[in-house]
Amino acid sequence: MKEEATMSTPTILDGINIDELITDAVLEEYWRRGYWVSPKLFDDEQAAELRQAQERLWRGEHDSNLPSQYGVRAVDPGSPDVRQQCNAFWLSNAIGKVTTSPLLGAIGARLMGVETVRLWHDQAVYKPGVGPDGGDELAGNIGWHQDYGHWRSSSATNMCTAWIALQDTDLQNGGMRTIVGSHKWGLLEDSNTFGHKDLGGLQARFANQEISGDWIDEPCILEAGQVSFHHALTLHGSGPNLTWEPRMCLISHMMPGDTTYQPDAQWHPNLVFLGPNARAGQPFAGAYWPQMWPPID
Repeated sequence: MKEEATMSTPTILDGINIDELITDAVLEEYWRRGYWVSPKLFDDEQAAELRQAQERLWRGEHDSNLPSQYGVRAVDPGSPDVRQQCNAFWLSNAIGKVTTSPLLGAIGARLMGVETVRLWHDQAVYKPGVGPDGGDELAGNIGWHQDYGHWRSSSATNMCTAWIALQDTDLQNGGMRTIVGSHKWGLLEDSNTFGHKDLGGLQARFANQEISGDWIDEPCILEAGQVSFHHALTLHGSGPNLTWEPRMCLISHMMPGDTTYQPDAQWHPNLVFLGPNARAGQPFAGAYWPQMWPPID
């Protein structure tokens, strides 16, 4: 008897066919360049709602209490410094719905080449505008860094970050810039430099290490609702916001579902959620690291 061909059911999330979105060409681009920019995954209305959710967060209008290990940062409305709230999904239901969404998780699974995806942590980032004259330009800089440079306590370097633009974003308002192909250079020495401001000095530091390619600084130019997905070893950073409007984004850091703890001298606040007797090989699992893909009923 001739066997009947079976057809797999397409993965459709929020009206987006993941099988058609993440093609072989997209996977090739992600692994060759270290990042890939999606089409709009969130419409203008959703982006506006998420900007409002961030403004609520900074006003202290929280939907729940954040674990004390991260704390809730006091905000000076007049400060030019970048605001960063990690584990924002604890504070805002609207933010959490997006940063832990199956949509991002399914895309992350395809890009990382894994079956299961969990959230490592998320961030709400707000970069105040200092105007076209620059003001204190360095206050808005985010240093060249590798995300994994901050995460050496995790067993997987194959982690993926989704950077969600909440307004049209380019170099004028301090959009992200990536160093194309830098994920192929491996973990660089002292690359946990998110908070450093001297982009030129950091470039000289990293370019003097044993890297296997040219330093190609490329801007991520995004419309509101587009998402840039980058590898955890891809160098990236950003400059000042030279407009009068804040530049806001949400960031979802994703990890393979079987990622475990590896003791390291480097501290990360999420480690406290492993408990007082954390051991090598202990999985990052449970409510502190919610499963994004496949969704749990």
